[in-house]
Amino acid sequence: MTATPSPGSHTVGIDRIACDGYGLCSELLPELIELDEWGYPIVGSAPLTGEALAHARRAVAACPALALRLDRAPRG
Repeated sequence: MTATPSPGSHTVGIDRIACDGYGLCSELLPELIELDEWGYPIVGSAPLTGEALAHARRAVAACPALALRLDRAPRG
């Protein structure tokens, strides 16, 4: 039996070396990811809640450079 992560248990992380600045992540997750002036993502650090977690998973899966990841948010 696998546990389903609860909302607020993850944040989005970026491998800045792997990122090529395609910008797809900001299109799939605009409420969390903005692009800087060069087209690279700037991600908020707030834990994901509700539908944002599902959208984040979709953005992570769609990243052409495999630069996005879901990280466990610190407890507390």
